[in-house]
Amino acid sequence: MNQRTLGTSGLSVNPVGLGCMGFSHAYGAPTDRQTAVRTLRGAVDLGYDFFDTAGNRGPRGCGLFQSITEGFNMEKAKVYFTKEITPESLVKIYQALGVELKGRVGVKISTGEPGGHNYLHPELIGELVRRLNGTIIECCTAYAGRRMDPKEHWKAIEEHGFKAMAPCDIMDEFGEMELPVKDGFHLDKDIVGEHLANYDSILVLSHFKGHAMGGFGGALKNISIGIGSTHGKTYIHTAGVTTEAAKLFDNLPPQDHFLESMADACKAVIAYKGAENMVYINVANRLSVDCDCDSHPAEPEMADLGIFASTDPVAVDQACYDAVVNAPDPGKAALIQRMNSRHGIHTVEAAARHGLGSRVYEIISLD
Repeated sequence: MNQRTLGTSGLSVNPVGLGCMGFSHAYGAPTDRQTAVRTLRGAVDLGYDFFDTAGNRGPRGCGLFQSITEGFNMEKAKVYFTKEITPESLVKIYQALGVELKGRVGVKISTGEPGGHNYLHPELIGELVRRLNGTIIECCTAYAGRRMDPKEHWKAIEEHGFKAMAPCDIMDEFGEMELPVKDGFHLDKDIVGEHLANYDSILVLSHFKGHAMGGFGGALKNISIGIGSTHGKTYIHTAGVTTEAAKLFDNLPPQDHFLESMADACKAVIAYKGAENMVYINVANRLSVDCDCDSHPAEPEMADLGIFASTDPVAVDQACYDAVVNAPDPGKAALIQRMNSRHGIHTVEAAARHGLGSRVYEIISLD
């Protein structure tokens, strides 16, 4: 989110704050403590960091806010950024995270639908993948493109140069497994490629861009839809109604339910692999309104932004969204329209409510 500096204090906060007088007796009966705490915590999850309060508002003023911050992580997530989009800068930004991915490393990318050309190319990502001794991991799609069939998907992987770059694994080629979703918005399970079990840690390497259904795609989409098997992708898209791909478009739910289901799937994957074993890099280049699953994507109308990286998937997607919205480039209009017309930011909101990360972040530039 945008930040503003308060006077000469040097304190930067979001421009929209939350007034807390309504929790007191000022407007009638004061709000009960449990409801007030829940409301304030929800505001923090949504990215608020500016609260208008005062000691004379009693336990629903300063005292209440102090109580909700006890045991609550108020630190801003760190998002590293570089404008330079090169193999060297990709390695540099990964190293800046200060995290060593251990064991067998899976690198989750989109291998790109044949005909499209906006996916992250081997020439860009190869050096980092090789340094990690990583395996490119993917799953089959739920729409009638070439990558729905494993044999055709392997051909696409080879045509796009990934097979020559590093080992590759279509994780649902031979089966799938179910991961439980605890306290999901809509899903009780996430269905993923069974080979996910073979990897000790995951680099979620995403191409940030628009998306016809989700508004935009970044880290959260890559670990929800991206790691879902064909059945799993269908289950997410229909908010838990069906796993049959042929029935997907006949069972589309309200848009927010679909976006919340992506957050449910993210919660399952992160719980299964462990948050400490996953890092996230978003490359904001070739900023088309269409995703890499489109065989005929629209040409980008805005210039590349750079590379964003974090150990927090919520923060890295929020930072990319904000960078598009705040870019001086007039070509951003089409992508903003695509993101907002699909309410794409709601996936980020829902993931924050699941406790998967923070929408409040600081940018650490490597330039």
